[in-house]
Amino acid sequence: MHIDLSNKRVIVTGASRGIGRAIARAFAAEGARVAICARTEADVAAAGEELGHQAQAVIARAVDVTDTEGVRRFVDEVASQWGGVDVLVNNAGQGRGGNLDTLTPEQILEHANVLQMGHFRFVQAVVPHMRRQRWGRIVEINALAGVQITPDGIPSVVNRAACIAMSKSLGMSLAKDNILVNTLNMGWIDTGQWDRHYREMPEGTPREEFEAMVLKVVPLGRFGKPEDVAGMALFLASEHASFISAASIDIAGGMGGQIAYYPTLKRDFQEQMKARLAAKATS
Repeated sequence: MHIDLSNKRVIVTGASRGIGRAIARAFAAEGARVAICARTEADVAAAGEELGHQAQAVIARAVDVTDTEGVRRFVDEVASQWGGVDVLVNNAGQGRGGNLDTLTPEQILEHANVLQMGHFRFVQAVVPHMRRQRWGRIVEINALAGVQITPDGIPSVVNRAACIAMSKSLGMSLAKDNILVNTLNMGWIDTGQWDRHYREMPEGTPREEFEAMVLKVVPLGRFGKPEDVAGMALFLASEHASFISAASIDIAGGMGGQIAYYPTLKRDFQEQMKARLAAKATS
């Protein structure tokens, strides 16, 4: 299968690292013109410099996805320089933990402003350009927790679920304009976030035991790679996916409902590790 994305005009949000950067790199390798944004100017500039070695053209800007006018200015700049926008990959936004006892309503709303509204702002900004050319592809990067509900991490669960619902709704309403919208729902992708999760463990926890615990719920038995996501994003942006819209695709190594057991698995592991390390320290 040959995926030809030569000179396609592509916007990737949250592209300074991890999944977003891998997706931007993949589009660049296929000859696309790639516009990227992220919050931190130095990080996005470094990513843009890397992409410049492969992409037909690169635009790299620091953009706050909670700034409606800033989002619109960025999209309009891309469309003005390149004559339009063909593909949007809505990747910006991270997970957030917390439960009924630890969260405030304002924290959930803050997370929603980045995720739900951040994605909505970019869609609203690119769709007029796509409608004028009667062609567009929007790929939403979401999380499995929005499909397979877990008993913890309320902000991620509710806001990802809303993003996935919005993607399906847009995939139905925009299809008449030949703008196809689909969502990719991530499982355990190794983007560096697992370093943060590992640091939540008691000091002295063996990394290999932590990873073995995490992967118990993944049938494939490994972490996904950002490149595993990038390949599907390329496919959905190509003519090979011209009859796919409002689809929800899990990229999770076979993990589904097993994700609901992870919070309990993690807590039990933490307690067992605390007890083991304490016993070792006193022996």
